[in-house]
Amino acid sequence: MSAVRIQNVPLEPNKHIRVALQSVYGIGNPRAIQICEKVGIAGTTKVKDLDDEAVRKIQEVVATYSTEGDLRREVSMRIKRLRDIGCYRGKRHRAGLPCRGQRTRTNARTRKGPRGNRISKDAKKD
Repeated sequence: MSAVRIQNVPLEPNKHIRVALQSVYGIGNPRAIQICEKVGIAGTTKVKDLDDEAVRKIQEVVATYSTEGDLRREVSMRIKRLRDIGCYRGKRHRAGLPCRGQRTRTNARTRKGPRGNRISKDAKKD
């Protein structure tokens, strides 16, 4: 059997199906377990051990959820709407700062990027 693809995402053959499904954008652990239950397969089944019928059923169930491109587009449109109306969260998105009330005085390095205006030791010597 060739590589298993769900929503155009190839699944790793040596992983359990419950873990491999999480590589699809929009499917987390709870939804992966739910999909396995709906299809009627154990979550610990390896991807390479699935037959064509099980793969087809999984694809049908996953198609009922909003995943991958549709979900990414939906999320980006929601963020764009916040920016356009100029609300607080939209301004935070535009500035690249945390939007959910986290402190920014000491943390938030992921959103703010690396620290700037650092004077290197070489520049001090000159």
